Amino acid sequence: MAKTSSKKHSPHAAAGEDESARGRLLSAATHLFCKNGINATGIDAIIEEAGTAKTTLYKLFGSKTNLVNAVLESEGKQWREWFIGAMEAGGGDAQAKLTRIFPALKSWFAEERFYGCPFINAVGEHDKDAKQFRNIALKHKKIVLGHIEKLAGELGSSEPAVLAHQLGLIIDGAIVAAMISRDPGVADTAALTAGPLLGQAKVKRKRGADQLEAV
Repeated sequence: MAKTSSKKHSPHAAAGEDESARGRLLSAATHLFCKNGINATGIDAIIEEAGTAKTTLYKLFGSKTNLVNAVLESEGKQWREWFIGAMEAGGGDAQAKLTRIFPALKSWFAEERFYGCPFINAVGEHDKDAKQFRNIALKHKKIVLGHIEKLAGELGSSEPAVLAHQLGLIIDGAIVAAMISRDPGVADTAALTAGPLLGQAKVKRKRGADQLEAV
């Protein structure tokens, strides 16, 4: 008579299962939060799409609020890596890198699952006095603007922080306009708006270089 053995999950197997479930929950929550809104998305919808149990969600995240925070942190990191990578791809000078901003946005706007900026959406649908999601959004924006400011300085802008914030406003406006209109061409208009700002910074740099050569 054959012996039956009862297998127990090893700690490594359990950790792997948790990681897999965490990934599925983050993916499902990201899609549903972005598409339908955070407040309109219940826990049941998330676990159904993720194919996990409700107990698993609470075991891994503790609460819906913690899941929202995890989604925003994860989405922010992925988006920044993509956005900064798109500017840096192909090398070139600061001018070339900054002009890649809007073609990159246009490709994002054209995606089937483009639902706008998760941070703008999260802050927009919650109590405007609440700091919870605003702090995460500001942290995200600070990193993005910091990279743009660095390139603005390399471009020769006398006020790189101001130029970075000007471009940031154009970027945010384009994101909201594209979300409402579903028209990726909004990015082309944004590029036309940003063009003179970049041109002015480049002219000032050239004037400065000419003055140094004349000394």
